[in-house]
Amino acid sequence: MTSPSRGQGRRTERLELPGVLTAQQAEQTVAAMAAAQRGDGAIPWFRGHHLDPWDHTEVAMAFDAAGEHDRAEAAYDWLVRHQNPDGSWYAAYHDGSADHPTDLGRESNFCAYVAVGAWHHYLATGDDAFIERIWPTVHAAVEYVLALQQPGGQIGWKREADGTAVNDALLTGSSSIHQALRCALAIAEHREEPQPDWELSAGTLGHAVRRHPERFLDKSRYSMDWYYPVLTGTLRGPAALARLDAEWSRFVVPGLGVRCVDPNPWVTGGESAELALALWAVGRSDRAVRVLADIQHLRAEDGLYWTGYVFADRAVWPAERTTWTAAAVLLAVAALCGDTATTTVFAADELPSALPSPCC
Repeated sequence: MTSPSRGQGRRTERLELPGVLTAQQAEQTVAAMAAAQRGDGAIPWFRGHHLDPWDHTEVAMAFDAAGEHDRAEAAYDWLVRHQNPDGSWYAAYHDGSADHPTDLGRESNFCAYVAVGAWHHYLATGDDAFIERIWPTVHAAVEYVLALQQPGGQIGWKREADGTAVNDALLTGSSSIHQALRCALAIAEHREEPQPDWELSAGTLGHAVRRHPERFLDKSRYSMDWYYPVLTGTLRGPAALARLDAEWSRFVVPGLGVRCVDPNPWVTGGESAELALALWAVGRSDRAVRVLADIQHLRAEDGLYWTGYVFADRAVWPAERTTWTAAAVLLAVAALCGDTATTTVFAADELPSALPSPCC
């Protein structure tokens, strides 16, 4: 794909954040992501590597934030064309080829995230025809995911290649699904097609994330488990601030970014940018800007970002520049710059509320 988006021009001037990105740098990053997108709309991590549905969607959202709406729509059309009959997608495809999936597992949070992207795209474009076209895809994906919900509200994290359900749940994945359910409910509300069962499921899921950590596998060494309940809007108010404060010194390395795993001396751009989004969402924009500024050492000459940096060895690792890392940076910048679509799906106060949970 090489054509400009609908003749509207890019909006990278609105992705200029002093101390973090200039408009010219944002333009370069968008162009580098675009160079990785295949002609069929698929967006691999980088050319020659695999695609996964979650990161594919994240890059589509960054395209919309930059005004590249045709590229974003092509990415969603790829998902529509390649959805499995049960509403899922495979966990990985070789360089975006639906004919060559490399992981036949079907992860619940990967499948749910299309709802976040679809609602974000509608908010960015106001395209009613798009939302009508993608609704069956979103509906099928949500139904696939909710079939994995456990009695305690948490969502089993995948089905194996043979269809066997894995009932163990991940806090990060379930938090992401909670955001996706609320976006799916926003789409349903927009279409005047209520989904009360989804509202109840979202309520019990949110309750599990907020109140029952024992219902999830212990992945507390991973920074994503720390900030994801806040990033996704599942946790707000004093509890969200307390959660971020409690583990700040454990995961944040001043001047470098956020550790992926404690105690490994490895900071990663994606986790750092997502933490910045979470900080913005709870009113800590100054800290968010600081975190984003700290990871600019990961910026490569082509405008993409290295996945991570092992500070004990003073070495970039792995030697890859990923589209989704760049997308996470752009989405954090977009929120801080007031992009309406991005602020709506991450602030969460404008998304439909879930029904109160009957769970204890």
